[in-house]
Amino acid sequence: MPIAVDIDVMLARRKMSVGELAERVGITPANLAVLKNGRAKAVRFSTLAALCEVLDCQPGDLLRWEAADEPDGLPTQDVPAAT
Repeated sequence: MPIAVDIDVMLARRKMSVGELAERVGITPANLAVLKNGRAKAVRFSTLAALCEVLDCQPGDLLRWEAADEPDGLPTQDVPAAT
C-alpha cells in the first residue's frame, strides 16, 4: 500500500503502549492494531485528530506516502511510441 503508517514510531518516542493509546483515543486496541499495521482501508479525521492530540504530533508524523515500484504491473520507464 502506498500509504505507510508510523504510529509505532510515535508510540516508541512517547514511551506509550498500544493499550494506553487506544484507551486515551477512545478506540479498541484491535482497531488501533488494524490501523497501526497498515491494514485499514480508511481512517476518520476525528480518529486522526485524537491520535495527534494524544501523541502531540502532526498527521504527517503518523502517515506518509511511499511510491510503489510498479503500480498495476505497468513498466516504470517511458516506452517510446511506435512510429
